[in-house]
Amino acid sequence: MKDKKISWWPVLEDKDFLVEGRVMTVTADTKQICLTHHEGKLCALDNHCPHQGGPLGEGSIEKGLLRCPWHGWDYHPCSGKAPGFDDGVATYPVKVEGKQVYVGLQEAIPHETTIADVMIQTMVQAGVNTVFGMVGHSNLGLADAMRRQETSGNLKYIGIRHEGAAAFAASAYGKLTGRPAVCFAIAGPGSTNMFTGLWDAKVDRAPLLALTGQIETQVIGTGTFQEVDLLQAFQSVANFNHRVHVDSKHPELMIQAIRHAILNREPSHLTFPDEVQVTQVSDPDLADPLQRITKQTISPPPEQLELAVSLIRAAKRPVIVLGHGALFHMESVIALAESLLCPVITTFKGKGLISDKHELAGGVLGRSGTPIASHFMNESDLLLVIGASFSKHTGITPKKPTIQIDFDPLALSKFHEIDCPVWGEISITVALIREQLGSGIKALDHRQELAERWKIWRQEKSRRRQEDLGQGISSSLIFQCLSETAPENAVICVDVGNNAYSLGRYFESQSQSFLMSGYLGSIGFALPAGLGAWAAVGDKRPVVVVTGDGGLCQYLAELTTMVKYRMPIKVVVLNNNELGKISKEQRSGEFPVWGTDLVNPDFAVLANSIGAMGFTVSEKSDLASLLKQLFLQPGPALLEIKSDVSLI
Repeated sequence: MKDKKISWWPVLEDKDFLVEGRVMTVTADTKQICLTHHEGKLCALDNHCPHQGGPLGEGSIEKGLLRCPWHGWDYHPCSGKAPGFDDGVATYPVKVEGKQVYVGLQEAIPHETTIADVMIQTMVQAGVNTVFGMVGHSNLGLADAMRRQETSGNLKYIGIRHEGAAAFAASAYGKLTGRPAVCFAIAGPGSTNMFTGLWDAKVDRAPLLALTGQIETQVIGTGTFQEVDLLQAFQSVANFNHRVHVDSKHPELMIQAIRHAILNREPSHLTFPDEVQVTQVSDPDLADPLQRITKQTISPPPEQLELAVSLIRAAKRPVIVLGHGALFHMESVIALAESLLCPVITTFKGKGLISDKHELAGGVLGRSGTPIASHFMNESDLLLVIGASFSKHTGITPKKPTIQIDFDPLALSKFHEIDCPVWGEISITVALIREQLGSGIKALDHRQELAERWKIWRQEKSRRRQEDLGQGISSSLIFQCLSETAPENAVICVDVGNNAYSLGRYFESQSQSFLMSGYLGSIGFALPAGLGAWAAVGDKRPVVVVTGDGGLCQYLAELTTMVKYRMPIKVVVLNNNELGKISKEQRSGEFPVWGTDLVNPDFAVLANSIGAMGFTVSEKSDLASLLKQLFLQPGPALLEIKSDVSLI
């Protein structure tokens, strides 16, 4: 190497640190170097043994030879030659100025575009720009492509502490926005850790893109380290599931993965063998992915629309039942409800789609619901079900005449025969119904009856707030105070357990949005979902996590992720030292209560120890003031509430 082509990089502040006969690993620019001290001379070798890449800087000098720590191959500590062979490792010039040691490297060759670059750039151009993941040995080329996009300001990367949290965060992002985010992991256990979150997205119809590293193609099928057949593993959960090859149509693969995620509202998966990620590509042909995703403005068949209109026109006590599928269509739905003056009730997943302060709101239906919603369903003469899945948890009766509107034809009449199934995009379908209803509507004005029913329920909630067994704060009081103090436009991420049931029943929504693990019902969802919600809304809306002690401890380490990225998420944890919902189910099934008791950390102390703000409340007189204090904090914060497991 000539001096004019060399850049000198400081690698060691004090030359005396590396004593005679020792070696160490140093970094020059991004290159790993094995620095040696042999026979009074400092020398620099490439750190990678050519056998299997063993780190020579972790080896040792024995009898004048540098021995690789992995398999014992020998090299001269200064020349890099392998005695008895004609190969060896590259060497680099070393200079010492004062005590500072420098290694000389040739000026860096400009980066050559790789397959990973092409696919990540295509992904970003399609509008998928948020990644939750963990970098590891089998996804380094893909991670480097993401790093370049992040450096250019095109990508937001959030490094999580467990790949399961990455998948839950991406699922929550998809539920909230209707757009896919990415969960990202290494081969083997990193990828299998994401499986639960992928299923959460699949069953709740959330778009999601999973990108996984994989071992090198040449050793797939040999049972090598961390080998899992990821195509087979992901086949049951991913709607689009492919391995990337060197000769694949790389932009096309990424576009198809994103199209399937958005149009089918399910996970897509691409896996990248190690060598494929770093294979260079000349003159990549980048397509415009935004032109490949069609609008979904589907109008309903005329005969279905006509039947729906005739049923609504004849009904005196129609009720609108909303599921999470109506999230992006509420302007049209509210307009229809206001023209009919009929009650609007929601599934638990649909909580918050209509404010409980609205004069037509009837609350949540089902096991997590209110007696208001049950009353109006039972007294109705027609149900208009929009974007709901008829889950057992919700309990929409099959005994009433029913109109069902959904974008997915397979969701129509899925569990039982529907009087009028209507296939169409919800906003268009509801607008057409309202337009064609015209005059002659027989529906009664339900506003007075709704107000009376809310009055009865609020009186009952007030009585429950007075209950105190001296074993913690009741859920009715917790969620009344939370209703009064939570930011009115917050995104609230709800976990699984008694905390969720009580929130559905007692919390009175304003303009909040609610995210939960609906059909899968996976405990631990809420905290990772908070990460996903924050990535989606940033500083535009507050993010609140409501969880129990059992759920929080599933992904407790993600509190450090909140702190690292300065996410101003507020965590409300109900701590009763028990898996209270499971204890309740054991009693209901006439089993002894067993295996549900918990030993927890002091959550507030833990939050403070990692740089968040932590509070604890055990007296109900302090609850409202500490909730207000929680929401006034500018950064990540947690409030631990000592709750009574029996007062839910």
